[in-house]
Amino acid sequence: MAELKERLLPPKPASAINLRDSSFRPSASGRQPFQGVDVLGLKKRGQGLRSWIRVDVSGNSQIIEVDKFSMMRRCDLPARDLRLLDPLFVYPSTILGREKAIVVNLEQIRCIITADEVLLLNSLDSYVLQYVVELQRRLTAAGVNEVWQSEGDTNRRRSRNFDSVFGNTSPDYLPFEFRALEVALEAACTFLDSQAAELEIEAYPLLDELTSKISTLNLERVRRLKSRLVALTRRVQKVRDEIEQLMDDDGDMAEMYLTEKKSRMEASFYGDQSVLGYRSNDIQSISAPVSPVSSPPDTRKLEKSLSIARSRHESMRSSDSTTDSVEELEMLLEAYFVVIDSTLNKLTSLKEYIDDTEDFINIQLDNVRNQLIQFELLLTTATFVVAIFGVVAGIFGMNFAIPFFDEPAAFKWVLIITGVCGIIIFCAFVWFFKYRRLMPL
Repeated sequence: MAELKERLLPPKPASAINLRDSSFRPSASGRQPFQGVDVLGLKKRGQGLRSWIRVDVSGNSQIIEVDKFSMMRRCDLPARDLRLLDPLFVYPSTILGREKAIVVNLEQIRCIITADEVLLLNSLDSYVLQYVVELQRRLTAAGVNEVWQSEGDTNRRRSRNFDSVFGNTSPDYLPFEFRALEVALEAACTFLDSQAAELEIEAYPLLDELTSKISTLNLERVRRLKSRLVALTRRVQKVRDEIEQLMDDDGDMAEMYLTEKKSRMEASFYGDQSVLGYRSNDIQSISAPVSPVSSPPDTRKLEKSLSIARSRHESMRSSDSTTDSVEELEMLLEAYFVVIDSTLNKLTSLKEYIDDTEDFINIQLDNVRNQLIQFELLLTTATFVVAIFGVVAGIFGMNFAIPFFDEPAAFKWVLIITGVCGIIIFCAFVWFFKYRRLMPL
């Protein structure tokens, strides 16, 4: 990881070193100006500069420092889209297709994808560095995606040969922006799936231990585990919903085909230049001595027919390419939709297992509670039987004289009769409880 950071982060420029050294240079009075203050850091914060990692179509990476407004003009993005990439704020996962860029906010991967480059906030997070390395590896393995025409006139040699590339029906080909988006989706899905797997490894033994031994410590651990599960499920669900929303909207998917839109704009630009050249030649031919009545209407008709034919050709071509691009992007999104849906199913199964464990524990606690209630019922019945002896003792303890007190065996018979009556009453209560199914048989 250290070698990767050294390779991605270039050495500090000499101007910055000189500026930092001059900030601590003693003045004529012998005191150091701005002592303890980083002048370079203040300058960067004042200008709002941020460090970005730029990866081009060839797989080359470099560190650039761009402020917010320059990035907005460079990628033609509003301020609210750049705010989604701010690491100081926590936003849900989002994939936005704009006119000249795709804004991606998937877990740790926060980047701007254009038709020519990928811009990531310079972070030392391992997942960001892995994303850069994987993107460079795929771009290097795939080769350069931009092919220049070797035949044709001078104007057409300046434009990129995207038509031959779009005509390729190989499923392995994807435009640059789709390759970068694929790596971002793969990194996000892999990260979420690894977290789900770690949660599964931790959860199942803990839940089995809780079923065997219900304790406060185990209940607290399960509560924390469930909180992590809910948070992870919410994040996975947001990524799944975002991919599903893109798959359901063909307009958003067509908007994300940046390479095609750029090639169409370039073709339209050079086509307008050719039309302007034709008009200049036509004006020169009109200036020649020809019939002044028949030439201008014929020229206007020819220009109108050429413009109509060109517009029809461009519309048919754009509709066909848009359909193909939507199909390509839809297949790409569908593949990772299956992956993230599988991760969501894992988390759903784990949540159901936790719910089943909670139900089992509640059943156990209810059973113990019922046993305590039954035992309390027996104690109450026994207390009532014992209270009968207290009533008999209270009756015979009154201060009055009867002949029964003079019998020697009177105490024994009173005790026996009272005990038998108490036992009969207790058995009657128990039989009543069983009859009403208040106690197990």
